[in-house]
Amino acid sequence: MSLFPSLPLLFLSVVAVSYSETGTCEDIQKTCPVIACGSPGINGFPGKDGRDGAKGEKGEPGQGLRGLQGPPGKVGPPGLSGSPGLRGVSGPKGDPGTCPDCNSNLDASERKALRSELDRIKKWLTFSLGRKVGNKIFLTNGDKLTFNGVKALCAQFQASVATPRNAKENTAIQNLAKEETFLGITDERTEGQFMDLTGRTVTYTNWNEGEPNNVGSQEHCTVLLKDGRWNDIPCINSFLAVCEFPA
Repeated sequence: MSLFPSLPLLFLSVVAVSYSETGTCEDIQKTCPVIACGSPGINGFPGKDGRDGAKGEKGEPGQGLRGLQGPPGKVGPPGLSGSPGLRGVSGPKGDPGTCPDCNSNLDASERKALRSELDRIKKWLTFSLGRKVGNKIFLTNGDKLTFNGVKALCAQFQASVATPRNAKENTAIQNLAKEETFLGITDERTEGQFMDLTGRTVTYTNWNEGEPNNVGSQEHCTVLLKDGRWNDIPCINSFLAVCEFPA
């Protein structure tokens, strides 16, 4: 059997197919530059994410209802202590107390006996250790201390630093001490104005010649010299302690 009689039929089939594909491409030449187009391909993989854009401006507050307030946070550490405040005004003096174990239950005879014994002890102390002048007894324990030390020692025994109010008391302290001793007279509050330890200006003085002179602007205490005269000296020096007690 010869193949040539079928050649015209094959040629017509190829022409028909070419014409059909050419007409289809002419309709989409605007989107497909290749005249002979194929079928659409498969979608590719997604591209990589782009970089974050610039942060936008803060928006207006919303109009909705505000949420409930959350619970309080943990208590923070305590802060540093502040400086002490000013001292308050002293309150009124309280009523005198009562002593249930004191001598309120003693009868008159027992109180008289105690008073007599106390007077005997005072006389013994005065005779052996001190000097009595008027309503004062001057005593010393022989210690040499600074002025503040003498004040503390006397206060410990409910006494005060010896302070002569007249020549007789001045001589009694001189005879008891027999050496330089502090007197309860200073100008620590106001320079040149010597006062006793209660803040009263002294009316009796017995300054040595040229005294007080406040050498070096440090002499604010008073010392009784061996001859009974006075001299101003620094309060940090140490001299004999003499205290005065009510007789």
